Amino acid sequence: MGKIILFQGDSITDCLRGREGADPNHALGVGYVNKIAGELSYQLPEAGHQFINRGISGDRVSDLFARWNEDAIALKPDILSILIGVNDTWRIMNKLPSGVTDRFERAYRLLLEETKEVLPSTKLVLCEPFVLRTGVTVAEWEGWRGKVDAQRTIVKQLAEEFDAVFVPFQQAFDQAAEQAAPDYWLFDGVHPTAAGHHLMAVEWLKAVQNSRLALG
Repeated sequence: MGKIILFQGDSITDCLRGREGADPNHALGVGYVNKIAGELSYQLPEAGHQFINRGISGDRVSDLFARWNEDAIALKPDILSILIGVNDTWRIMNKLPSGVTDRFERAYRLLLEETKEVLPSTKLVLCEPFVLRTGVTVAEWEGWRGKVDAQRTIVKQLAEEFDAVFVPFQQAFDQAAEQAAPDYWLFDGVHPTAAGHHLMAVEWLKAVQNSRLALG
């Protein structure tokens, strides 16, 4: 019997995904989720795995928590992949009212605790947020990178605490930026290009398929 693999996050995950009733060509969006689903579905046509994208552009981790019942718990995923954080940083860096306090770790922990309580058999994949020095991050680069690095540390610690697979996206983007300019991978320093989304799919598959969560 196939597994349900749910992807949660912000615009990087959303990536123009279809909403209610979207046809299979549009349901997963055009980003890394689509690429991961395409590769695994191609490799494992007999498995019957179901891939679901519930990313929403602009979301912070607290926004995920607010919609968690309908967009995560109710779907009863076998594997739940989460990528969140850059919008939390964006609000703080832009000094917006929604960024006055940094709720990233507290809200993320609550989200994971609730998931483990209600869906104890669901396996977790926690993806670290990432940025590169180009576009919106240039003017205050040190602040952006410092905030994102702090989030990366938190996500890695939460992955260890909640027995999740950790996907180190920032390291992969840093290495890629030595081969081509940062905006080749993240066109504004935050959002991936086609090459950036492909990189994400490769890194996600490497982390998951070489772990105890490997899909077969």
